[in-house]
Amino acid sequence: MRILLWLSGWVDSAVAAHLLLQQWHDVIAGFMKNYADEDNPHCQTRQDREVAREVAEFLGITQFMTFDFVTEYHERIIQYIYDGYAAGVTPNPDVLCNNLVKFDLFREQALELGCDAVATGHYARVIRETKHASPLIKGDWGGFENHEEKFKLLKGVDHSKDQSYFLSGLDQTQLSQAMFPLWDLTKDQVRDIAHQIWLPNADRKDSQWLCFIGKVPIKQFLSEALPTKTGNILDIEWNVLWQHDGAHFLTIWQRTGLWLSWWPRYVISKNTDTNTVVVSKDEHTDLMHSSLIATNIHWTSGTAPALPRSGHAKIRYRQADQECIVDTVDDYVSKQTELSPPVKGVELSEASEGGLNNLLITFKKPQRAISPGQVVVLYDGDEVVGNGVIL
Repeated sequence: MRILLWLSGWVDSAVAAHLLLQQWHDVIAGFMKNYADEDNPHCQTRQDREVAREVAEFLGITQFMTFDFVTEYHERIIQYIYDGYAAGVTPNPDVLCNNLVKFDLFREQALELGCDAVATGHYARVIRETKHASPLIKGDWGGFENHEEKFKLLKGVDHSKDQSYFLSGLDQTQLSQAMFPLWDLTKDQVRDIAHQIWLPNADRKDSQWLCFIGKVPIKQFLSEALPTKTGNILDIEWNVLWQHDGAHFLTIWQRTGLWLSWWPRYVISKNTDTNTVVVSKDEHTDLMHSSLIATNIHWTSGTAPALPRSGHAKIRYRQADQECIVDTVDDYVSKQTELSPPVKGVELSEASEGGLNNLLITFKKPQRAISPGQVVVLYDGDEVVGNGVIL
């Protein structure tokens, strides 16, 4: 197979390239230039590209290509971040980046190059099931009624490193052309392979910062588009404790950067219209909630399942699966005479062709710091069922 591999400069994609070559695939190394700020000392695009080029040369990959997506990345991802924080929510650009950049723009380049698939160093797996091999079973999350075959996104074998959360926005077409060579490996095994074959980036530490943007503090990054604006920090009884530089810079559960060092406080709510932030001493009470409303629902199979039904969900990466009941929001609203403040007045999405575009997710156990703007991912065992944006 002819494969376009996203070679990022980090060890995971480098080992993925090695494994694909071992399987005798025709590999093209592709580097994505998504963010470049020559004046920003934290921007590491140039360094990443040089490391990726060095890895390609080391592995004997003769085709190394750089794709410039800076304009599209700004329009699709960076502006999304700015708009989200300006509106008072905490967006998750990493999930969006995968389905709008890596498996959209990058995939388009792969098709133009005559490639059969796009490969990355993600820890996840894709399996294909045909209608004849696995008939529709009543009660399943989704079936084959509209498809001859279905592609499923599953967790990687190493659940501690599993990245299916970040890939939960991929659709059937994208999954059909995705390859994740590291799906059955642990992170330690990947490092071991890198050392065994003497990869030049074997000891390079993993990036823990904003997707493609680098080691820049979030407040500094947001300050490029959002102005500072002094406002009040309030306690739960509405007493003024101190002041902040802008409610849009803060997020739910945050405790640093509040200048309240004499006693730990946690952000439990904020309002960008009034530019006020409410904090509490007790994270275990004021940050715990049993349900959430999600919108912009994406179903991995392309078909909405029958609801309500039980399942599992994550409200953040690395969280353990949480038992929950998934239901439509319309049914929930029709049963209630009074709506709690987090639900009242929300603008729900219009129903999509697949239906069920707004959901109520009720957890068996209360969850800490459910943050509007973040992504909730639904699971059935190891399989990703879909995702949505938390309202």
